[in-house]
Amino acid sequence: MKLGWAGRWLWRLALLAGAAVALLQLWYLGWVVAYRWIDPGETAFMSRERARIEKLRPGGGLKHLWVDYGAISPNLKRAVIAAEDARFIEHEGVDWEAIQKALEDNRRRGRPARGGSTISQQLAKNLFLSSERSYLRKGQELVITYMIEALWGKRRILEVYLNVAEWGDGVFGAEAAARHYFRTSASRLGAEESARLAVMLPRPKFYDRNRGSEYLARRTATILRYMGDASIP
Repeated sequence: MKLGWAGRWLWRLALLAGAAVALLQLWYLGWVVAYRWIDPGETAFMSRERARIEKLRPGGGLKHLWVDYGAISPNLKRAVIAAEDARFIEHEGVDWEAIQKALEDNRRRGRPARGGSTISQQLAKNLFLSSERSYLRKGQELVITYMIEALWGKRRILEVYLNVAEWGDGVFGAEAAARHYFRTSASRLGAEESARLAVMLPRPKFYDRNRGSEYLARRTATILRYMGDASIP
């Protein structure tokens, strides 16, 4: 069956679109491979925050200092896994059980309260993507997540995540967070300090402004109880 001129053009457009998507995935893959050994200087999310802060406060910037995995307290590693991704060591990037539980919890509450995203998914989004809510963005997030899981190890994933996670208004990474909130280094964070930082992760700017939050205190106590069961790479 021969295609008319409109069909031929549609076919060519489809091929071009497919090629563009393939090239984009290769671009992401190249950076994922590079970041296996090279520490990211600034993530996509950090760049957006830097622009926002400089617009509000000309001359302002981010608080961020990279530290190696061994220079981050095991307390913080356990706390973040306990609070954000209890099955981090076990899953392959996406925790489908956690997603199902989050959907059930949200349905019961009648509003979206939990997302079910793993540490690997959050890292993929922070490194490369926007925070917009769309199926297209979520699909790209999953592709990058599986790239990261296939090419890195859990130790590297946790190291990069802890160094690029947002912990306050312009505060990024464990070292900057430890200095900002406790005037200490990431390596010297105690169990309670670590649990508190882990609880801040879903709403870092809010808790930066509301450090006396009752929920923050209650949730910190809960994470302290779970930290002993958290396995770290």
